[in-house]
Parts: sequence; structure tokens; C-alpha cells
Amino acid sequence: MTKKISLIIPAKNEVESLETVLLEVQKNYLIGEIIVVVDSEFDNSVVIAKKFNCKLVIQKNNGYGSAIIEGFKNAKNEFGCIFNADHSFDPKYLDGLVKESEKKDFVFGTRYNKLSGSDDDTIVTLIGNKIFSFITNKILKIKLTDILFTYVLCNVEKFNKLNLKNHDFKLCIELPAKVKQKNFSYSEIPIFERKRYGGKKKVNAIKDGFLILIEIIKNFGK
Repeated sequence: MTKKISLIIPAKNEVESLETVLLEVQKNYLIGEIIVVVDSEFDNSVVIAKKFNCKLVIQKNNGYGSAIIEGFKNAKNEFGCIFNADHSFDPKYLDGLVKESEKKDFVFGTRYNKLSGSDDDTIVTLIGNKIFSFITNKILKIKLTDILFTYVLCNVEKFNKLNLKNHDFKLCIELPAKVKQKNFSYSEIPIFERKRYGGKKKVNAIKDGFLILIEIIKNFGK
């Protein structure tokens, strides 16, 4: 029997791309439910989500990390997948993620091996991602080549057992760090990231880069 997954879509003011994303994923045979998570009832993504058969979740706490945490808490299927609302994530990789989940608890996507890549990376984000992936590999011993990429599929119950605390982009580090701490199995598969449709990146390279570095240091030795 094919696994049905909960697709968790953080959507903060993604009016430019959300409708296209929902049209693309709504008929995917792997998806049992679509959960759109917004930071307030006034978010411009709400009107788009209400046009589709989605579960709409209004966040209790602001931030990208909080959207993911609260999305998983509302998931009804055995497996959940984080899926960005900006059209950069391609649903064709869901089959590979689900297949790999038969062997591992957490499956991470990577843009940085010979079979993957990105049309959305800038030179700044490319260098930053490479540096942070190298640091986490050496300091936290996390064997992932793309530590900040959140195209991730995993067991919902095990995700919730991580008891993640970060409400912002620091969750990108906290997630794999706690997966390793709790001895859950994990792996990665190659994924090509598309160019986002519209709007601006929610990541501030300098500010969020500093916060991510602090999170790496905080997890050192745990």
C-alpha cells in the first residue's frame, strides 16, 4: 500500500506563488492532506489557501520554524514533508523521498551533489550553505551536504518527539542536530531546486547566518 503523506507548507505572504504550488500538488497520489501554515489570519496567503481543499493552520508563534513545528503537530498521516510555498520545491521528488523513508526515519534533500543543483542559489547563499554544511559536519558530526535545505520527509511521530524549540530559521540546524542526538536514522537524496516564482527570500544572509552559527555552537557537545 502506498504511503500517504501530509504536505506541510509554510506560507508567509506567498500570494505570488501559492496558488501555482497548490494546483501542482493537489492531485499527487502520495499526498493525503495539504497543510498550509500562515502567521496570521490577515496573511495574504489565506485567501489562496481557502480556494483549495487544504487544512489551514494559523500559527500560535511567528516564524518559519514555528510554521513547520505547528504543521507537524496538525498532521494526521504517518509521514510528513516540508514543502516551500515559493515554487522552488518540485513535487516530482516526493516518490524518491517516500521510497528512501522505507529505510530511514528522516530523509533530507540536498542541492549539492553531482545529481542535484539549484536555480535559486545566489553566490552568497551558495557559499553560506557550503560553509555551514562543512561546519556542522566537522563540529556536530552531522553527515549532510546541505544543512540549510528543508525539503525533508520524515515520520510525523518521530518529528514531534524531537521537541523542537526554534521558531525561526535556526530550526534548520536544530532539526538534524536533534535527529542525531536521538539516534534516529537519516539519509539524503539529490534534489534540483527551482527558481522561486515571486516575492523575496525570507532569509537575511547576515542576520540569519549569525543566528545559525550560534545554534551550531549551542548544539556542540550535546
